[in-house]
Amino acid sequence: MGNAGTTMDLADSIEISDERIVERVRQGEMALFEVIMRRHNRRLYRIARAIVGDDSEAEDVMQEAYVRAYANLEQFAGRARFGTWLIKIMTHEALARVRRRGRFVDLEEHMSVLESPSRGPEQTAADRELRAVLEQAVNALPEAFRATFMLRDVEGLTTAEAAACLDVSEETVKTRLHRARAALRRTLRVRVGESVQDIFPFGLERCDRVVTRVLARIRVATSRA
Repeated sequence: MGNAGTTMDLADSIEISDERIVERVRQGEMALFEVIMRRHNRRLYRIARAIVGDDSEAEDVMQEAYVRAYANLEQFAGRARFGTWLIKIMTHEALARVRRRGRFVDLEEHMSVLESPSRGPEQTAADRELRAVLEQAVNALPEAFRATFMLRDVEGLTTAEAAACLDVSEETVKTRLHRARAALRRTLRVRVGESVQDIFPFGLERCDRVVTRVLARIRVATSRA
């Protein structure tokens, strides 16, 4: 893949599929990779953030995933949606980081009912901000449950797509999702509602920062090739 620019304005790329853009990036229009990133930044950040539990590390995971995806675009065979392929790369990176720091616990040891948040001034304020309460509840889930919940319920992947991203069976995805939902219902007392779509917000400043850093890394790698 070359280092050529592109004549396509980002605003003109809305109707073009990921797969077509990837094809053009493979042909040398490296700058078009920015379109891919801006399309998927919010989704990848929210999934990464749910798994690793930290804003800055989630950004690092995203950057690493994008760089790896770019370097391996020739391996994308089109058997799944490009977005699913990208999520799988990012999810593997996020889960690997969690395992490396020894926080990926045995799920069978983590099946007790989640404790309800303690009542106090902070929780009373949080009750008025359902998103904050939901984020706290999601963060309390075991890492694998968080990943499954984000992939299926928040980002809308199918069971098969989530299973492929997590390298587990579809039955495992169904089981984890059922248990994650049950734990969240107990914790939130059926207060999730539509606010689930607003958890782990991804602002324009963070989006720009990730795009800038990834493109810089890609240019350096391309210049060395």
